Amino acid sequence: MVRFIATKLMYVLLTLFLLATVTFFMMKAIPGDPFMGEKKLPPAIYNNIMAKYGFDQPVWKQYLTYMNNLLHFDLGESMKSANRTVNNIIQNAFPNSAKLGIVAIIVSVIVGIALGVIAALYHRGLIDALATIIAVLGVSIPSFVLAPLMQYFFAVKLGWFHVAGLKEPLDYVMPVLALSALPIAFIARLTRSNMVEVMNSDYIKTAKSKGLSKAIIVNRHALRNAILPVVTYLGPMTANIVTGSVVIEKIFGIAGIGKYFVESVSNRDYTLIMGLTLFYAFILIVARFLTDIAYAAVDPRIKLNSRGGGS
Repeated sequence: MVRFIATKLMYVLLTLFLLATVTFFMMKAIPGDPFMGEKKLPPAIYNNIMAKYGFDQPVWKQYLTYMNNLLHFDLGESMKSANRTVNNIIQNAFPNSAKLGIVAIIVSVIVGIALGVIAALYHRGLIDALATIIAVLGVSIPSFVLAPLMQYFFAVKLGWFHVAGLKEPLDYVMPVLALSALPIAFIARLTRSNMVEVMNSDYIKTAKSKGLSKAIIVNRHALRNAILPVVTYLGPMTANIVTGSVVIEKIFGIAGIGKYFVESVSNRDYTLIMGLTLFYAFILIVARFLTDIAYAAVDPRIKLNSRGGGS
């Protein structure tokens, strides 16, 4: 177990190092700089700004300085937000993104599994058809299309929610639905197909012959094996929700990391782009690591042995 975690941590550090390096040099390869605009700055002011951020130094020296700052968990100072560091922006914005993402993940898993199980138990019936239609709609409609539609009908026309912002708990409904629509559909289809297969297996037939109730058979025997692929999907699902929140936060005016990421790209705020990219990568890598642990916990056939991997 210890070697397994140590190996994973090495991969995490190596991935972050490579990503930081690639992102840094990609920013340097982009023509121009963050301080180029319609109005040209006087040479003296321009040179002072370049010197302040170290852009007057050779690229290799800038790279070493940046990596040294990363070792001290310093992501630098935003070039467009006055007197604000990237660390400070993340510290203030991440709670909003985290709450939105966690709620979306919980809703996706609970609703997706419930729909899949119900559809499987009423296989080829009306409920199964309705669940399939919901799943198809969830896969077919992109979140950036679903979000404005919900704003128009539920906020503007019906007045049930605020158009933007997170002023009260009900304001989470629309952004969470926009983020979780695709994961719900995918999890429902995944659970349904696996649940149908499991319910037709020999050990389920044996359990039925012993007179066990349907609830016990589903909860104790069928569901655990049916949701194994869902556990595997948790990593990619987290990635989809995290990256999807970039657009959703901008549409709903939520002051989260996604909103700042979009603005940083528009403003060519290099330090903020690199800092948020690394932060997103860290979240996704941690999510993948936790998924591996969860999969091993759910499936007793997988062991995290001292050889560092396990299968």
